[in-house]
Amino acid sequence: MGDWRLSVHLVLNEELLVAAESYPSINVTSTMVQTAAERLQRYAPLLAYLFPELEKSQGLIESPLMPIKPFNDYGPAAGYWLKGDHALAVAGSVKARGGIHEVLEFVDRLSEEYCLMPNNSVIDLLSEPSLEVLNKYKVAVGSTGNLGMSVGIISAALGMQAVIHMSTEAKEWKKQRLRDRGARVIEHDGDYALAVEQGREEALADAFSHFVDDEQSISLFCGYAVAGSRLKAQIDELGIRVDAEHPLFVYIPCGVGGAPGGIAYGLKDEFGDHVHVFFVEPEDSSCFAVQIQHLDRPNISIYDVGQKNHTEADGLAVPVASQLAVKEMRPRLSGVVVIGEDNLMRDLYLLKEQDNIQIEASAAAAISGPRAIFNTSAGAEYIARHGLAEHMPRANHIVWATGGSFMPEEEFRSFWKRGRSIAKG
Repeated sequence: MGDWRLSVHLVLNEELLVAAESYPSINVTSTMVQTAAERLQRYAPLLAYLFPELEKSQGLIESPLMPIKPFNDYGPAAGYWLKGDHALAVAGSVKARGGIHEVLEFVDRLSEEYCLMPNNSVIDLLSEPSLEVLNKYKVAVGSTGNLGMSVGIISAALGMQAVIHMSTEAKEWKKQRLRDRGARVIEHDGDYALAVEQGREEALADAFSHFVDDEQSISLFCGYAVAGSRLKAQIDELGIRVDAEHPLFVYIPCGVGGAPGGIAYGLKDEFGDHVHVFFVEPEDSSCFAVQIQHLDRPNISIYDVGQKNHTEADGLAVPVASQLAVKEMRPRLSGVVVIGEDNLMRDLYLLKEQDNIQIEASAAAAISGPRAIFNTSAGAEYIARHGLAEHMPRANHIVWATGGSFMPEEEFRSFWKRGRSIAKG
């Protein structure tokens, strides 16, 4: 196996803005994000009715911020935390944030057109006349798995037809879970980009179909960005200080970039220079790292630089980064951590052993974030460049667990065994 730490690399974003009064936005504004937050709040009573697991949170889909034990190769810090999107209700992944928001925004548009909420109540959508209209519409999406689950489950629950185009990397259990909830799953032999392209083409040919475009959707992005203010509230409640002397580091697994991009946008809105956001990708599917190293070549593919897109992290198996996310991240993103497959399995195993938290391989990518800061020359350069050395013992680090609570036990145990073998080897 060799030294697994040798497969941790950090690519810094040379366009990160520091001490900016405001960050330039190309397509997204803070007002749009606030509108998304208000929409999710307005639909909360309906979501609580449709999904009993949301009754306790009164219809808000949010995850806990949990302390975790530092791994052996983490540096000194005020605290290490895990943001538990692996346990998000309804969809069991970070994609519940953006996917559900976009479907609700689509329903808002239908409601205006057909007057589906005559009493100005979201519960009106459950009436027979409203459902008759919703039944005519399809919501389609191309996905490696988790976004398909999010969009498919909420669309079907609202009475619409869900059509999920799944790439070859998609796990069989995710396809079956969707079918069990009434979604139509179309399997493609190609990768994520092909599934999205074919799903988009099919939806555009149908006047009664809405396509959730993971590569280009502002609605998805804004739904993810709501996480910024939600996390700020949790941090305040826990009494965690975030300022120049108490920096916050956040590490988020990255596929096409929409979910981590939206979250990073929201975090920079809340904390500015005091938050340092890093994406984490597998070394054979590192589309965002490739893109920020070749900003003069929009839509560069990992295949162009010799990568094969082979990874067990199905949610991260993406060949081309979202240009929407790239444009918004150029002034905001600190860098991208690129890791080997062994890290995924080893960290999945160790997190279960030391904190009894069960996540999927894609989510485990985030755990390599802190070790890239403390154990690479690029990490040392970043700390020095931003004058952070004396403040690192007072920093807090958050690894964003993006999915896993719905993973079948037998699949988790298979990964757990592989991780144990690596950790003990």
